[in-house]
Amino acid sequence: MAPPRVYGLVDCNNFYVSCERVFDPRLEGVPVGVLSNNDGCFVARSAELKALGVKMGQPLFEVRDLVRQHRVRVLSSNYSLYGDLSARVTDCLRGFTPRLEVYSIDESFLDLSGFEGRDLRAYAAEIRATVRRWTGIPTCVGIAVTKTLAKLANHAAKKTLLDDSGICDLGRESEREHVLRVVPVEDVWGIGRRSAEKLGMLGVKTAADLRDMEPRRARQVLTVVGERIVYELRGLSCLPLDQAPAPRKTTAVTRSFGTPVTEWEPMREAVAAYATRAGEKLRTEGLAAEALQIFMHTSPFRPGPAYSNAATVELRPATDDTFALIAAATAGARRIWCDGFAMSKAGVILTGLVPVTKVQPDLLAAADRARGARLMAAMDAINSRMGRDTLVPAATIGRAWRMRQDSRSPSYTTELDDVPVVRA
Repeated sequence: MAPPRVYGLVDCNNFYVSCERVFDPRLEGVPVGVLSNNDGCFVARSAELKALGVKMGQPLFEVRDLVRQHRVRVLSSNYSLYGDLSARVTDCLRGFTPRLEVYSIDESFLDLSGFEGRDLRAYAAEIRATVRRWTGIPTCVGIAVTKTLAKLANHAAKKTLLDDSGICDLGRESEREHVLRVVPVEDVWGIGRRSAEKLGMLGVKTAADLRDMEPRRARQVLTVVGERIVYELRGLSCLPLDQAPAPRKTTAVTRSFGTPVTEWEPMREAVAAYATRAGEKLRTEGLAAEALQIFMHTSPFRPGPAYSNAATVELRPATDDTFALIAAATAGARRIWCDGFAMSKAGVILTGLVPVTKVQPDLLAAADRARGARLMAAMDAINSRMGRDTLVPAATIGRAWRMRQDSRSPSYTTELDDVPVVRA
């Protein structure tokens, strides 16, 4: 019988805050929070800010007095920085295993099977040290024989349930049993709030209670997902490493406006910019879209008349061409635009995504399509080399509608003008 697989879960600590601290050491040891789009709610908090009682998703306006009193450093989100550092962490992790699954922007599963002959805690310590040295990002590592137990081990490492090393290996039965008995069931991977409420009514309060639940009963209460979780908690792997992400079915670019949009021209500029970004995402993945949906609406939290609408435009043939997407988005937005409303948000959603190599071309427009492909390739190459938005369609130029980011840090790793300068 083949030995069981061993999984490691590497999770970056307070990732957005850690990214900011890499390039600004003054943020170390002080309360730091990163805000959502338009500087609305907290989406990342340092340990110091958590200790002050600020909750995830809490609006900034609710805690302004606390922010002033404790001199909290509040930053706008800088997704280009976070995405780049995430890629660097992933590249670093690939040096430790040939099999890796990128689970989210700050988490990756590593297949550590075949490494059982060495001390896995020491190997995990080497992983943490290398990632910190090469990227500046602190991490925690959880090790176990299933992905669900590895997530649980990582949770234990973060919460220092066994020690403060930042590493938890649930290979030992005594340590695994302790963690299962102290972790609430709602903290088990795959158990949401409603599922936890259902389980609570059945007396299932901890991860150990869920592990000991009869699998068929778990299936009745939580569908097949619950049954798999029970088996995973028992050490039977049901979730293989997913090294190839599932083909994308849709892609979207949506934004809340920095100030309400009340005129058509700023709205036209906004949807053109969203279509441009959506086209970039398509070409990055070698896809084309068969349809485009555009939506816009007013804010439910502001006084004034309410409005919400959407329109869909078919794209024949499917395309990844920015200018075709801009034309479709503008036409759809024009159909649903209404004067007299203060729009708070709009977005472009591309559906029916197919590999661009499988698109049946229009023979009568073959030359135009070839020229368009060359133009898109040139535009992408310039923006990749010189920085995003170096070259953009004129239809996207405009600022009144853009998101509010009053405290965004520089794009240290993706914009040449923002690269830190070291002076002797």
